[in-house]
Amino acid sequence: MTPEIRQLVEAAREAAKQAHAPYSTYGVGAAVRLSDGQIISGCNFENASYGMTLCAETVALATVNSAGKLRDVREIAIVGGLIKEGAIQGIESVHPCGRCRQIINEAAQLSKHDVMVHCAAAEGDALNSLPISALLPHAFGPADIGVG
Repeated sequence: MTPEIRQLVEAAREAAKQAHAPYSTYGVGAAVRLSDGQIISGCNFENASYGMTLCAETVALATVNSAGKLRDVREIAIVGGLIKEGAIQGIESVHPCGRCRQIINEAAQLSKHDVMVHCAAAEGDALNSLPISALLPHAFGPADIGVG
């Protein structure tokens, strides 16, 4: 893992510690690196009405968007695991759900970069890095409706 990717993964791990996940007890953190090197993170935010739950990637990218920087997204790291004794635990890398892949694709198409997605474990060095185009091939996005 390069120092830059490690920094991004560590930011995602720190974000995961803030997860509000009382129902699944599965905390997820995401950290987005922008074109200027800035890192913006988010964590999952569950709701008793399960359909209203927000994934970490969605929270992070919505925060990026609220800063007016959605077109500056270059890469994202995602970590997750079970919350036990106040810590996020797990040695398997975590991948974004289908909804989050679509949201990452939106940022990728608007930024005109094939955003790298670093899927990491809550603990250890497990890492699977793939461009969003590999995680969501033949994606529907802004270009399909003439935006971007």
